[in-house]
Amino acid sequence: MKEFLKQNRGFVSFLVCFGFFRLAIADWNPIPTGSMRPNILEGDVVLVNRVAYDFKLPLSDVALFSVGNPQRGDIITFTSPKDGVRLIKRLVALPGDVVEMRNEVLTINGATAEYSGPDAFTERLDNGSTTSALQIRERVAGSERTVQFLPDVGAQRNFGPLVVPKDNYFFLGDNRDNSADSRYIGFVPRHLLIGKAHRIMVSAAIKDDWLPRLERTGLRLE
Repeated sequence: MKEFLKQNRGFVSFLVCFGFFRLAIADWNPIPTGSMRPNILEGDVVLVNRVAYDFKLPLSDVALFSVGNPQRGDIITFTSPKDGVRLIKRLVALPGDVVEMRNEVLTINGATAEYSGPDAFTERLDNGSTTSALQIRERVAGSERTVQFLPDVGAQRNFGPLVVPKDNYFFLGDNRDNSADSRYIGFVPRHLLIGKAHRIMVSAAIKDDWLPRLERTGLRLE
């Protein structure tokens, strides 16, 4: 072993540095589900900035120091407080915010979201069936994005008002009727945040022919 390490110390050093970089600085996250459609698709691999908010001890949730604060509208990867699964969702409410939803309409701190430009089309579900879908532009509390609704799919379309506790956050998937988000898993404490997703590295059509989607490579997430 000593001889191997001596002969390959450059390669071993590279692996150690690469491992530290991925565990502590930046990571990539493959997307297996459609909970963030239409902005992130199944088969996208997103680049995640692990030091956007906190610098953590590698392989732990222990923050050594704070770098910045999450903002409404950020797309964030985090560990689910319910079952420990890594998720990616959009942050919609900060600590102290009052968040509410009535018939899919989001309200934050008394400000009701504005919606415009609905586009109707057919969406394929994970079980292979199809359903009607609407993509609508949503503007609320200083952030804006395109969200998707599936009118024929049963989902939790009403909740709150809820006050987000200190050091906790409230997340929703952009695919509002097909997302296991804070409506189901509850508030997410800051120490479970992993990092901010900001760009698609590569993409492949995993629900079809597995061909690369070159037009999505390098696409910045809004």
